Amino acid sequence: MLHIVDDEAVVRDSLSWLASSRAIPATAYASAADFLAWAGRAEFDAMGDCVLLDVRMPDISGVAVFDQLAARGLTQRLPVIFLTGHGDVPMAVDTLKRGAFDFFEKPFNDNQLMDRVQEGLATSRDASAAAAVHARLATLSTREREVLDLILAGKMNKVVADQLGISMRTVEVHRAHIFDKMQVKTAVELAGLLK
Repeated sequence: MLHIVDDEAVVRDSLSWLASSRAIPATAYASAADFLAWAGRAEFDAMGDCVLLDVRMPDISGVAVFDQLAARGLTQRLPVIFLTGHGDVPMAVDTLKRGAFDFFEKPFNDNQLMDRVQEGLATSRDASAAAAVHARLATLSTREREVLDLILAGKMNKVVADQLGISMRTVEVHRAHIFDKMQVKTAVELAGLLK
């Protein structure tokens, strides 16, 4: 989902149309406060999220919005592309150093902007997938983590049982729980997920 945050209706409309020309679903926000209300709920799209954020808005500046997203640790899952009609090179450099995805000055090249939006969506998808794997890992018990490490090292169940001082049947139960929690069917899938 592309999130367009700009106080000018004509800009929101043209960016929404531009996104639709690339089959990118978009939601437009007339104010930074409206967008931050959405971000507070953090309902991320499985296909990724990206933000086109106007630098100068009357309620809250785009930079202040970015700072709030960064403080919440959301800039990987919500890559921010700044848009400005007032080119400010030091501000652009500063925001990029602090983790903004990109910075475009109006008028911008439509294709270049949409290419970066698609790259931002891909980055968001990757970050979301990594967060999901991390969340699944967090559900494993300490013993399951030990078994997991040995499975990833290529150890057979008998070797895992010997190294941990448990029965082979217990290893098999832990292995089944690990596969279930990690949502995989084989050790190869598990290794690919955690590479």
